[in-house]
Amino acid sequence: MEVMQPKYINVNGSLLDLSTPCVMGILNITPDSFYAGSRMQTETEIARRITQIIAEGAGIIDVGAYSSRPNAENVSAKEEMERLRTGLEILYKVQPDAIVSVDTFRADVARMCVEEYGVAIINDIAAGEMDKDMFRTVAQLNVPYIMMHMQGTPQSMQQHPHYDNLLKDIFQYFARKVQQLRDLGVKDMILDPGFGFGKTLEHNYELLSHLEEFRIFQLPLLVGVSRKSMIYRLLGITPQEALNGTTVLDTICLLKGANILRVHDVREAVETVKIVEECTMYNLRCTI
Repeated sequence: MEVMQPKYINVNGSLLDLSTPCVMGILNITPDSFYAGSRMQTETEIARRITQIIAEGAGIIDVGAYSSRPNAENVSAKEEMERLRTGLEILYKVQPDAIVSVDTFRADVARMCVEEYGVAIINDIAAGEMDKDMFRTVAQLNVPYIMMHMQGTPQSMQQHPHYDNLLKDIFQYFARKVQQLRDLGVKDMILDPGFGFGKTLEHNYELLSHLEEFRIFQLPLLVGVSRKSMIYRLLGITPQEALNGTTVLDTICLLKGANILRVHDVREAVETVKIVEECTMYNLRCTI
């Protein structure tokens, strides 16, 4: 019997329906994200990007102020908070009803964003590994929590990543984390397998080939493959040229059960969701 994933998460007191996959648009308030086209610095650039994300059909805006690309420079908590305050003030002025997630691994940053700005979701690339207070803080804030698998840190993750058994290691990692969060009373969790984070090209495609097996956790699944190295290194191109590859991988991820697509290119992802959903109505079967 097929394991069914939850179709709703509680967002600011309302239920967000994930029975149709949701697109999460990336808003990077950073000078050094790996994809140059996503870097937003001025108030005008940030406001324009926010308007674009919503106009193109995203259900969530994911705001990040700390670049997690390989070998990224460390940014202090103070600097991260300053960047986020700037971005969130603009965001809620431009789109006051937007559902917002904040991409941070720091508990104090997460608390500031939720308590001062009403941010709805915390998106943690480290699943509590880089801040021991994160799980307790998320439980106190009572917000949905996205936890990603990463081996190492953004500064070290691509220095010879190794697994004894890739799938077993990641599944055991999430099983442990899910139980810790449930023990603290956290109800809404979303899993992100962490494509590109502490994984070789081969690891990424092995993970993709088993993506549907994450249904065993009975939790929503987020994937972020947008313009990543598993595309541009394989094809010998640049991140700027990786939109077509992103759409191909997003399609595969949807067919394998992804509930949320985290993307730079919202319109293309929304169209991908619409086409895959239409095909599903006609009983398309994924044989990948």
